[in-house]
Amino acid sequence: QVQLVESGGGLVPPWGSLRLSCAASGFQFRLYAMSWYRKAPGQGRESVAFISWTGGIEAYADTVKGRFTSTRDNAKNTLYLQMNSLKPEDTAEYYCAKSYAATSRDMDVWGKGTLVAVSS
Repeated sequence: QVQLVESGGGLVPPWGSLRLSCAASGFQFRLYAMSWYRKAPGQGRESVAFISWTGGIEAYADTVKGRFTSTRDNAKNTLYLQMNSLKPEDTAEYYCAKSYAATSRDMDVWGKGTLVAVSS
């Protein structure tokens, strides 16, 4: 059974940092691209970061570029999102997602999310 479990969310003051993790199981993690998405209250889902199967291709939303970094440890079947210089507008539920393929940006499996709240 394919499963993605996010962790690491919480309450952080503006300009603070958090690192989210996504533990993957039930599939060959190293063979698939992965993404991070977020959904803020009252808003639609936003693609935040994409990383290819080897980590050689990364892409970020303009709203987080230069502040967020996605990495992966294929030996540990884990995806990470390092978030620095957090802003109140980064408050959202964050989800990791598995791609259909090694470099595709179409996702087929989603985690249940972890909440990030940025507030003083």
